[in-house]
Amino acid sequence: MYGTTLAVLPFKREVSGDDDDAVSHYSIRPSYLINLKETDELLSNILDIRFMHGYYEPTLVLLHEPVRTWPGRVAVRHDTCRIVALSINITQKVHPVIWSQSSLPYDCIQVLAVPKPIGGIVIFAVNSLLYLNQSIPPYGVSLNSITDWSTTFPLKKQEDVTVSLDASRAAFITNENLVISLKGGEIYVLTLLLDGMRTMRGFNLSKAASSVIPTCVCSMDNNFLFLGSRLGNSLLLKYTKKASEDMNDSSKDEPPTKKAKAEEKSTLDFLEDPEELEVYGKEVQRSSNQISAYSFEVCDSLLNIGPCGHMVMGEPPLLSEEFHNNVDQDLEIISTSGYGKNGALSVLQQTIRPHVVTTFQLPGCLDMWTVHGPTKKESAAKVEGELKNPHAFLILSKEETSMVLKTGQEIAEVDESGFSTQAATVFAGNLGDKSYIVQVSPMGVRLLKGVKQLQHIPLDFGSPIVSCSSADPYVVIMSRQGDLILLTLNPDPLGKGHRLNIHKPHVSQKSRIIAIAAHRDVTGMFTTTSQADSFVPSTTAGGKEDTETDEPVQGTVDDEDDLLYGPSEPKLLTASTSKTETEDTPRKDAEKKVEPSHWCAVCRENGVLEIFRLPDFVPVFLVRNFSMAQRLLVDSVLLETTGEQQQQSHEMLPSVKELLLVRMGNKKEQVYLMAIVDEELLIYQAFQHHSGTEEDHLKLRFKKVPHDILMREKKKRVKKGVKGQQDGDETLPKTSRNIRRLRPFNDVSSYSGVFVCGLYPCWLIMTSRGALREHSMTIDGPVTSFAAFHNVNCPRGFLYFNKMEELRVSVLPSHLTYDAPWPVRKVPMRCTPHFVQYHSESKTYGVVTSNLETCKHIVRFNNDERELEGIERDDRFVYSNKDKFSLQLYSPLNWDVIPNTKMEYDIDEHVTCLKIVNLNLEGSTRSLLGVGAGHVYSEDHIAKGMIYIYDVIEVVPEPGQPLTKNKLKLLFKEDHKGCVSTMCDVKGQLLTCIGQKVYLWTVKDDALVGLAFIDTQLYINNAISIKQFVLISDIHKSTFLLQYQEEHRTLALISRDPKPLEVYSSEFMVDDTQLGFLASDADKNLILLHYQAEARESYGGTRLLRRGDINLDMHINTFLRVRCKLIDTATGIPIGGQYDKRQITYFSSLDGALGYLIPMSEKTYRRFLMLQNALTTSLSHLAGLNPKASRHLQQGHKTLSNPHRNIIDGDLVWRYTSLSITERNELAKRIGTNADQILDDLMDIERVTMHF
Repeated sequence: MYGTTLAVLPFKREVSGDDDDAVSHYSIRPSYLINLKETDELLSNILDIRFMHGYYEPTLVLLHEPVRTWPGRVAVRHDTCRIVALSINITQKVHPVIWSQSSLPYDCIQVLAVPKPIGGIVIFAVNSLLYLNQSIPPYGVSLNSITDWSTTFPLKKQEDVTVSLDASRAAFITNENLVISLKGGEIYVLTLLLDGMRTMRGFNLSKAASSVIPTCVCSMDNNFLFLGSRLGNSLLLKYTKKASEDMNDSSKDEPPTKKAKAEEKSTLDFLEDPEELEVYGKEVQRSSNQISAYSFEVCDSLLNIGPCGHMVMGEPPLLSEEFHNNVDQDLEIISTSGYGKNGALSVLQQTIRPHVVTTFQLPGCLDMWTVHGPTKKESAAKVEGELKNPHAFLILSKEETSMVLKTGQEIAEVDESGFSTQAATVFAGNLGDKSYIVQVSPMGVRLLKGVKQLQHIPLDFGSPIVSCSSADPYVVIMSRQGDLILLTLNPDPLGKGHRLNIHKPHVSQKSRIIAIAAHRDVTGMFTTTSQADSFVPSTTAGGKEDTETDEPVQGTVDDEDDLLYGPSEPKLLTASTSKTETEDTPRKDAEKKVEPSHWCAVCRENGVLEIFRLPDFVPVFLVRNFSMAQRLLVDSVLLETTGEQQQQSHEMLPSVKELLLVRMGNKKEQVYLMAIVDEELLIYQAFQHHSGTEEDHLKLRFKKVPHDILMREKKKRVKKGVKGQQDGDETLPKTSRNIRRLRPFNDVSSYSGVFVCGLYPCWLIMTSRGALREHSMTIDGPVTSFAAFHNVNCPRGFLYFNKMEELRVSVLPSHLTYDAPWPVRKVPMRCTPHFVQYHSESKTYGVVTSNLETCKHIVRFNNDERELEGIERDDRFVYSNKDKFSLQLYSPLNWDVIPNTKMEYDIDEHVTCLKIVNLNLEGSTRSLLGVGAGHVYSEDHIAKGMIYIYDVIEVVPEPGQPLTKNKLKLLFKEDHKGCVSTMCDVKGQLLTCIGQKVYLWTVKDDALVGLAFIDTQLYINNAISIKQFVLISDIHKSTFLLQYQEEHRTLALISRDPKPLEVYSSEFMVDDTQLGFLASDADKNLILLHYQAEARESYGGTRLLRRGDINLDMHINTFLRVRCKLIDTATGIPIGGQYDKRQITYFSSLDGALGYLIPMSEKTYRRFLMLQNALTTSLSHLAGLNPKASRHLQQGHKTLSNPHRNIIDGDLVWRYTSLSITERNELAKRIGTNADQILDDLMDIERVTMHF
């Protein structure tokens, strides 16, 4: 729908096959347009469209308002809305009007089509609810008393309900019940009550729950309801029908009107029409007269930090002492989020900052493992507070020796044990369901139970053991020459315990094996049988289960109704679902029980990846050129190649250093293949694929998972030789052994995943939602080894070694959520946050919030004296709400409110800004809180403004309340004729903007004294300063650059942007000695302006020149600046280069997105520009959208200037990292550079922007 033109896109359904399981295909027919004015000349101002149910041809109903009105004109013109139903005949392209209804209330907002067999439509108006159907009298109810004078449409009063439906969302959950979510988050269930399927008898509207403020509501299968919200977290709800007995009991206390509905049911039996029953059926007729109640329970939620209205930087309060001496200050972002009861503060961190419990200095340690000891018998008495299944031993490996520590209440070295301590340890882990410990040394293997050695197997390959991987009960060992040995834990035939059996597999050694990974599969994904043999369809079984379990569960609920409900309704759902789960468990277990299978993936020097079946080592999967990072790994038929071809091929391939097969995600059903190739991390996800594979081969493939992890160390530029390639290892301990960098972990602060060691360590975390999250941990520099650690003093924690050879015993901060693109903490406030500022001297946050309060008075003035005149209305009247603002101090330790620091403002006073201003007071500069406010009454009265300046002072805290050491002190308060829209400080003076006027004030004798002023255009909404320069933005006339001339005490206009621009926010952009000006506008653009007095088109510097622009497709309301990082945490060396003395400008949008802009050198910009153009034509576009067109400047009006671009699309350029090696080299060659140069440039940006 566009204006009064309707575009029709017909789809033709084609069914292949005659049976019920036939597959349906849809083909597209030629589209065409319908001019609605030709169909009905009154069709204009269309409010909503919807397809109706129960018609042979597609029937479209349009809600429109031919002649518009508004609430102030209702006394003259009302009931202006109208509906029209069009029958869409696609073949003949004839669209007659088959039904219309006029004189509907003027405040109609949306239409919902009622499903069959009822049919018709439900129209939502702000103050009423209507049901319309062709050839049936209309029915409507009044939801409040405003309809008494706003419409003449015949409406009945809806008893016991006083609501308004503006900004509400609704969806049908059954044929006669629909869920309505109001603008405040209240959830109502509307039941349509019919009279013999002919006329509407009434509506039943009952409140069921209260939830988030909705943006959309969608009904789903299996009694699920999705509430999407842009103002809070989106929710997935499960609704359950309440027991009928409870409804019958509750009807005894209902008003007489509801009792009459129940009495009418008995009289309907005498009014039954035989023909009507033959058409509709008796069950449908009777069911439509029952009032159903529902309970709702939250099943899941989607995190949302938007809309980000204001954003600041602050210092993390809970940072461990070990990280306080970093040159680059660690910061975090605090943003306002949500609205109303969904309002919150979002605390964002870009990297993970572990909480260090303790630190040990252990020089010379290269690797470590934590293992479990023998489990206690169930009969043993449990100590209160004792951990379940803690780690018993910590094994540390040095170059030539090993150390075994017992981890209990204290960590102490084990003196006498069966562990090998005279040689280095290659691997240590648990076997036999954590009952046994296996320790692998370069020349042997030991099996232990606790500290007791059960078996010692000396192994002599001719070369030492360098790698090992276990998949209970198998252990695969690899020597330096690539020989494999399989150890199997089997019951001892001569005793009660278990022993390891040795097997030398016959594996081809034409190309040396360089990496191994064993895997235990319990998901059934790794299978060599075809789908027809192994797959049992469960749809019919699932359907039977549903029908079988519905009846008994409902009966049980009826019997135990009082016990189940209690004060909270969701218990019904818990009881019913638990019962169905217990009844379905035997059947599901029989269908889905999968026997564990064991596999081993190996990678060779020639780049071939093979997967063998254990224990017989039968090859079942083969991929060539695995290290080239292909997008899809497909099983290849084994072809023989000559030795010369193998030698030539693998010399050109990158080297695979490590392999890992790991299960992640919901119930650990997703299998991931990870590999470290040279200095890059490859991640592949396995998926089943049954067609086109060889017999006895795995029926699966691997797809590449894109990620943003860059682990490269920038190499020094050398002309020849390999010295430059070795520079990256200087910060890590040098050793001849292979130390595994991919460390899987389970239950570290309830999270599972993989930790990647190295110069730039990071966490790979996946929760039950199935999204792979990558979080860097660069705060402590390189990490050489890592292990999960579950201990009394460190429950569900972890251990790691840093480059200083310090062992950190740490835990993940529990207040953050890591299942998000950035670790985040949402601090609920239950009110709307507008502004937040960080006061660095007191390390507190000032937050301006507002609450909606019902307004029952009118402000009147009598000789400049304000009087409140009360308004009396009936009980069904819906009063308006107004924002009541307040300022409050918060402590960032636990985000608790600091007592006695709340400053409340009058209900008619609107706070427009909150700034940290550095003012000269009594000869010193002090950091103060400045608040700008305005009194806005009506168009008949002049608006007034206020300036409040507060100081955060320290006082003696009250006993037992340490937070009370900070107080807010009002220094001075000034009245102004006009709303104070924004403020900032300039050289110790206060600059305020009132409408289009800019004033400069100085503080003298506890009062503001005017220094200078200047007039601008319309209305200034933002002002920022740097040194003596001030950048202000007008709501419609773009930006202005002012200068404060201290010697003359004047404000002078330096330059301005002459082109009109609706600016949302603005910020400086610092590029060494150059200064740019960044502005975001209403068309979702970012525009970069420069002051260049020497340029001809600037007219002597009086005009700011546009030098860059990009469209981000989201409104940006706030910016912040921070300098580029100075020190590389991996090497401890200053980064320097082109990003020295440059600043990054971060922004957040009203959609909840974060981004940044960074200046770069001309050479790097040209390289990225050519790469961006090459990627635009080389990559497949997401959803068919061209990235060049989507970033093109969007303008609502025509201008005489062309877009300047000059801003690189970082999201597009970053996709270069997810390409294969071949694709990277081809693109780099096309633009005249190499892949290493491009990756180094991206890595530089990654390093200098890792602030948070």
